[in-house]
Amino acid sequence: MADEQKYRYFAEISFKGTRYHGWQIQKNAISVQEVLNERFSSILREEIQVTGAGRTDTGVHALYYVGHFDSIRENLHADTSFLYHINQFLPSDISVYRILPVKNDAHARFSAISRTYEYRICRRKNPFLQEYAWMFYRELNVKAMQNACGYLVGKHDFSSFCKVHSGARTHLCAVEEAEWTEKEDMLIFRITADRFLRNMVRAIVGTMIEIGKEALPPDELHDILEAHNRSQAGESVPPQGLFLTRIIYPPEIFIGDWSPLSLQAFI
Repeated sequence: MADEQKYRYFAEISFKGTRYHGWQIQKNAISVQEVLNERFSSILREEIQVTGAGRTDTGVHALYYVGHFDSIRENLHADTSFLYHINQFLPSDISVYRILPVKNDAHARFSAISRTYEYRICRRKNPFLQEYAWMFYRELNVKAMQNACGYLVGKHDFSSFCKVHSGARTHLCAVEEAEWTEKEDMLIFRITADRFLRNMVRAIVGTMIEIGKEALPPDELHDILEAHNRSQAGESVPPQGLFLTRIIYPPEIFIGDWSPLSLQAFI
């Protein structure tokens, strides 16, 4: 009997990472991918494997995330009842916003052009943001931190900001932009690149904090990059302040005219 034809879809997702051991399925630990596989399979009554845009660390959040999956269901993107039922079935800390039809060779990870992360620091104690920002109360030289951002832009070997023995086939990443912004009590670091290494953003922010404390000059960031040695960079900051906020894909992989969602964080 011939295999049934399958159709590929992108699922636009957001999740609060507090109680998950990252995106990727883990032994003896709950992950976002595991939950989605189980719930999608139950609703669609077929085995579904959701492939994500990349792994996230334990406790890291995704304001915007994409996973692809194959299903025998045609025009699933037009079935509003599916979107309703999957969100009713998912836990409150995972949401599916849209199902988009894509070409069969479209890939949530490998088709992505760029990704954007934000790291959020709250400089005044706030009981409502304990799980969504790093509480850090010391005075920082934000101008020096902003000046250091220039050394990140471009294509570099980011070994110094990668988890040791990560298994990455290459440590080269092309950073499009990196900047710090201040908004009331919040200090936000935003970085966009074609790809990211494990622990990369949190290690960069930890090093930036040392620059903000004036323990390092801004141009030291260049020397740390060139060292290709994780021990030369600062400590990684806690995971709860990190959000994946945007992923860009080439329009030709979509079937139909679809524009990316613009989701605004509540903090």
